[in-house]
Amino acid sequence: MKALLHLRFRFALVMILGVAMTATLVQAGQFLNNNRNAVGGVSINVDGQLTSAPPEVKRQLRQLMLDSMEKVPGDMTMPVKMRKVSLRGLNDAIKASVQNNGGKLPDAVKYMAGLQRIEYVFVDEANNDVVIAGPAEGWTVDESGNVVGVTTGRPVLLLDDFIVAMQTTEEARRGGITCSIDPTAEGRQNLDNYLASLTRMDASVKDGVERAMGSQVITITGVPKDSHFARVLVAADFRMKRIAMHLDPSPVRGLPSYLDMLPSARAVQNAMPRWWLACNYQPLAQSEDGLAWQLRGPGVKAMTEDEIVAEDGSVAQTGKTSAIPQKWADAMTKNYEELSAEDKVFGDLRNVMDMCVIAALLQKEQLLKKANLELDMIQSDSSPVKLEAFPVPDTVPTFFSAMKKGRQWVITASGGVDINSWEVASHSENVAGMDKLRTEQLASATTNVWWWN
Repeated sequence: MKALLHLRFRFALVMILGVAMTATLVQAGQFLNNNRNAVGGVSINVDGQLTSAPPEVKRQLRQLMLDSMEKVPGDMTMPVKMRKVSLRGLNDAIKASVQNNGGKLPDAVKYMAGLQRIEYVFVDEANNDVVIAGPAEGWTVDESGNVVGVTTGRPVLLLDDFIVAMQTTEEARRGGITCSIDPTAEGRQNLDNYLASLTRMDASVKDGVERAMGSQVITITGVPKDSHFARVLVAADFRMKRIAMHLDPSPVRGLPSYLDMLPSARAVQNAMPRWWLACNYQPLAQSEDGLAWQLRGPGVKAMTEDEIVAEDGSVAQTGKTSAIPQKWADAMTKNYEELSAEDKVFGDLRNVMDMCVIAALLQKEQLLKKANLELDMIQSDSSPVKLEAFPVPDTVPTFFSAMKKGRQWVITASGGVDINSWEVASHSENVAGMDKLRTEQLASATTNVWWWN
């Protein structure tokens, strides 16, 4: 192996890809027919490459969403710590829309009654039901096109994402749900050759680096690539990298860029840090009878490992972690709650992770079977519900950035998202009081309503 960068000035370059991206469900008017690729800050061109959506498109898109959004019903506007959603009732509401409204779902159904996290699962054997519960409030659309709570600004759960999580539990069990964005081996070789040919650092280096590296490849496993769920994975990966590599300012004071943390270029040497986002839960709390469950913990953590680039451009994992990349990963994990409030895509990522863990729990513990409940609109592959489909992102152009450290400059990173929901669902502990909590929450149910506070 040889060092990826070996300029005579002894500088290395910082590269990272992409533009900030969030996504949302949209169906409105001729504008959307003409701008189908423009979703929450990112566009995908005819070649499947991510590009930045123009500000005027984002503004028009947000306004169209607001114009088409229904008024939030009654008590759904109230911010509450515990809103309950009956999965039987939700399934029936979807079925009624399919049968009587041509499949057009009410906003209350699309946004799952304004839930912002799934914290509890209660099995209601008496009513053949499973109830999910968590904090909730009314919703609106923010400046970036995210559907968020009206008071907290935190993303609400999307039915589309929940259906994907419920329909991909086997894929999650077999191989996990992942997203990764990486340079090609050819691109790494081209970059190495280009850097070796340089004799001076000037403005042309930016274009030269981006041209040499070329497009970077997006790989998604476990979920449909054209789903909103997949867009969340890609968006979170983008944003993590751009913050780490000083391409976008961090919205959180306690999370500087990785480059700002480096004391010198020498601290990197020949290893490239790779970061990825993974599940971060405590053991699930459960009642002794297994009919009440609580999802505990912050949900998401950043992880890191050093990689080495070989002469042929291939990458090998070292199994080792350097101190400064680990420090940056720890800072992101520590500040994730604040980060997800400021940058909604990280809140979206936690939402889909929550959903995947709940879906794995329902299947692993056979909770639907215990309730004698069939969710044909939500869980079945033959469900008539049509999920919103987005153009599939295949590649991202390389974007260049550099920061001088002493007499040197240094390097790039790769990363991704890894949702191992079955591992989380396999760790639980009995907690006193869970059975009582279940009894209290189910007793507050209202007849003929699929949600209640």
